[in-house]
Amino acid sequence: MKLLIINGPNLNLLGVREPGIYGSRNFTDYLNDLKKEFPDDEISYFQSNHEGAIIDQLHSVGFGQVDGIVLNAGAYTHTSVAIADAISAIKTPVVEVHISNINKREDFRHHSFLTPVCVGIIAGFGLDSYRLGLEALKAKAQ
Repeated sequence: MKLLIINGPNLNLLGVREPGIYGSRNFTDYLNDLKKEFPDDEISYFQSNHEGAIIDQLHSVGFGQVDGIVLNAGAYTHTSVAIADAISAIKTPVVEVHISNINKREDFRHHSFLTPVCVGIIAGFGLDSYRLGLEALKAKAQ
C-alpha cells in the first residue's frame, strides 16, 4: 500500500518540544522505524506549519495517489474547518491521530473539526499512534 503521514504545526519539533507530553524522540528516527516495520508498504511523509500547505497536500494525493493518510493536524484539529472540508472533498481515507490524549488536556483540545470526516481517530499512545493509524488503514483496505 501507498500510505502518507501528514504532520501539522509544531510537529517538526518532536523530540525537543515539551518532551513530557510528546516524548523525546524525533519523528525522522521514528519514521525510519515505521518503514522497517512495514517493508511491503510505501510510506511517505509531509509536514507543514501552514494550513494551506496541508490542504494542498491533501488535494494533491487524495484522489488515488495514495491508499490512505494518517493525519496529525496538531492545533489545526481544533480550529480548521478548511482542513475538514479538504478531507471531505477527497476520496482517500484519512485516520486522525494524536500523540497525546487530547481529551485529558485543555478543554479547547476536546473538540475536533476533523473527527466527523475521518474514518477514525487514535489518540494518546505517543508516537505509536502513527503505527496504529497505519494498521487501521491497512485493515480497512482488506
